[in-house]
Amino acid sequence: MLNEKLLELLVCPLGKAPLRREGDMLVCTRCGPRFAIKDDIPNMLIEDAQLPAGCASLANLECVRAGEATVD
Repeated sequence: MLNEKLLELLVCPLGKAPLRREGDMLVCTRCGPRFAIKDDIPNMLIEDAQLPAGCASLANLECVRAGEATVD
């Protein structure tokens, strides 16, 4: 199981918001991308994240639209 102390240190790689655990996923509490946890290792690559429903691209995430994060 993913160490809870590690979870407290992890933040969204885009907007640096805290994450919450939902089953085998870590979810950004602000903009909603979901990061898979496999074999107790979170995949924090934004390219591999699942975007929230209704969000067609990274540019549509709230933190990017607010200018608090950039996508290259």
